[in-house]
Amino acid sequence: MPRLAASNPHALNVVIQRRTLHDEVVDRMRDMIVEGQLPSGSRINESEECQRLGVSRTPVREAIKTLASEGLIELVRNKGAVVKSLDVDQITEMLEAVAVLELFAARVGVTRSSDEEINEIVSMHKQMRSCFKAQDRLPYYKLNQSIHAAIVALAHNRAISLAHEALQMQLRRIRYVGNERPNSWSGAMREHEAMIKALKKRDGDQLCAAIEEHLDHTRERVVEFLQQSTAD
Repeated sequence: MPRLAASNPHALNVVIQRRTLHDEVVDRMRDMIVEGQLPSGSRINESEECQRLGVSRTPVREAIKTLASEGLIELVRNKGAVVKSLDVDQITEMLEAVAVLELFAARVGVTRSSDEEINEIVSMHKQMRSCFKAQDRLPYYKLNQSIHAAIVALAHNRAISLAHEALQMQLRRIRYVGNERPNSWSGAMREHEAMIKALKKRDGDQLCAAIEEHLDHTRERVVEFLQQSTAD
């Protein structure tokens, strides 16, 4: 059976690795959830996804299990696999938890991190800026999430990184729609510029202030989007 076409990495500087069909199907279905092609609350029809992706039922079923473990899909009795929906209160709580983890990691990370680690984040930021200029949303979003994860990793605390990753997985679609409007996207980009400026200076106070502002605005953008979507 032919392999799915690989996603465009947007010139990311990564080592090419052999990917399994499972990895490709998971990535493709995850992207469809993030971009809204598989809407929140919708039931996943295995036959339709097999046809859309050009694969057999087994890799689709395995991908559904993986995405369920990430919190993007729910396995509902007598209904099957459903794209998970989160209400405003749940999202607010998760974003508040993300803020606690990122702020702690940022404060200690500026002293624990190596120059190489910081330079890698700066490099990802430059690639993300290129995606923003090209208005290429999905690669921008993936780099954005990688930058937040990398800042948390600067703390060299595995427990914090794992907790942050678990929250980020469930918030993938929500974080993506937070930049739905051009003004929101531009604002998020400016906030990231401020974060990187502080990180390069290893200024913990300034970095925490920039992250806190960014996450506060992210929460506002997401809640506004969800409220308007509900009203529509």
